[in-house]
Amino acid sequence: MSLVQLIYTSHPFGFDAATLSGILWRARINNARDDVTGALIARADIYLQLLEGPEPAVMRTWSKIRQDDRHVEVTRKVLRPITTRMFPYWTMHDDPAISWLWNQDEVADGAADSATEDQFLAIFARVRETAMAGSS
Repeated sequence: MSLVQLIYTSHPFGFDAATLSGILWRARINNARDDVTGALIARADIYLQLLEGPEPAVMRTWSKIRQDDRHVEVTRKVLRPITTRMFPYWTMHDDPAISWLWNQDEVADGAADSATEDQFLAIFARVRETAMAGSS
């Protein structure tokens, strides 16, 4: 079965710690069941998520995300075939990206809209490196 990687951005609607906890809890259960892995960068001003796994499962997850009323302006940024997962050990890694991702003004000015596929992939490569260092 072919693997794909999908990255999207959105803006939270009603973001708080309880909402994020619920999103992560449900994602981890569903993703374990569906063989989907990935990472979520979540702040009050942006969601940036990478999903990877079998194409049908990732596309079903993507469809559910687009209908989820906890965020708005859901926009796919990357969809590509892959042979190796970036986050093979995480059903959904959580990264707050408070200090190193775009600041709130940059997000408001459209940084996510103008970022390239390579820039999105580099962001998640950094998240992966941080996660790997933290699990050692």
